[in-house]
Amino acid sequence: MDADLKEKDYEKKEPGFVDGYLLYLLASASHLASGQFHEEVREAGVRVPEWRVLACLHDEDGQMVTQLARFALMEQSHLTKTIDQMVERGLVTRRSDETDRRRVRIFMTDKGTQLADRLVARAKAHEAQLVHQLGTRDIAQVKSFLSHMIETLENE
Repeated sequence: MDADLKEKDYEKKEPGFVDGYLLYLLASASHLASGQFHEEVREAGVRVPEWRVLACLHDEDGQMVTQLARFALMEQSHLTKTIDQMVERGLVTRRSDETDRRRVRIFMTDKGTQLADRLVARAKAHEAQLVHQLGTRDIAQVKSFLSHMIETLENE
C-alpha cells in the first residue's frame, strides 16, 4: 500500500523548475531534434561546427568570419580554427574582400559545395520527417515563435 501511495504522490508532483524552464526546453528540443541528423553529418566525415559553416555558406557564399560566427553559433576564435581545418581539407578558401582588402571572406570550394549540397538535402529530409512527426501546423507556430524570439533578443 505504501508503494501505491508513493507512486500516486509522484504522479501528482508539480513540474520542477527545469521541466518548465524555457531555456532548458529550447536546448533540449534542439539537442533531441538535431541529434539524429548530427549522426548523419559525422558519418559524412564532417564535424557539426563544419556543417554549420557549410550550411551558412550554402545560403550565401563569401561571408565574412564575423557574419559566419553569428549564423554558425560559434565564437569567432573557435570559428577561425574550424575554418583553418576546413581550408586544410579543401572545403573552403579565404579571399580578400574586393572592396576592402582588410576584410576576409570565406568561400566554398567545389568539394565543399558538393558536400554542402548533399548535407543540405539530408537536412531538409530530416526536417520533413520532424514536420511529419510533429505536425505541420505545430512546426509553423514554433518556427514563427522562434523567429520572433530571435529578432526580439537581437534587437535589445
